[in-house]
Amino acid sequence: MRAHLEEEYVAFVAARQQHLRRIAYAICGDWHRADDLLQTALTKLYLAWPRLQHEGGEEAYVRTILVRADIDEHRRPWRRERPTTSPPERTAPALLPFEERSSLLDAIRLLPDMQRRTVLLRHWLGLSVEETAAELRISEGTVKSHTSRALQALRSVLAEDRH
Repeated sequence: MRAHLEEEYVAFVAARQQHLRRIAYAICGDWHRADDLLQTALTKLYLAWPRLQHEGGEEAYVRTILVRADIDEHRRPWRRERPTTSPPERTAPALLPFEERSSLLDAIRLLPDMQRRTVLLRHWLGLSVEETAAELRISEGTVKSHTSRALQALRSVLAEDRH
């Protein structure tokens, strides 16, 4: 890649990496998987960087990769499991105490995959129904249906938490 294109790529990643990591976490609900998704997305972005138009569509391109990579992982559960004869040298970091976690994120994690994706794309990232349908490769009616069901489920879970 030419030096100026690589500098643009590095600047984009430096500016947007944390935001994209949070999006990846919201999509999959696990920080370790989010890091894997982000690494996959940034690698694919690097390969596509010379042909991108650089008109602000880079982030949408990465979001699309994140969603599709997550779908791929769900279709191939064997890729997530790796047998080993020895345990890891260190354990995973402890999760935050329950009191510190956001009840909304907890409720979102309970949603089925497609409902979670549509809610995050529509309401967290503010994409339109059309944009969400294009990113998820589903019809606009399906986006509306998943979003409606997800919001109804979230309302009931959050109402139960308040009581």
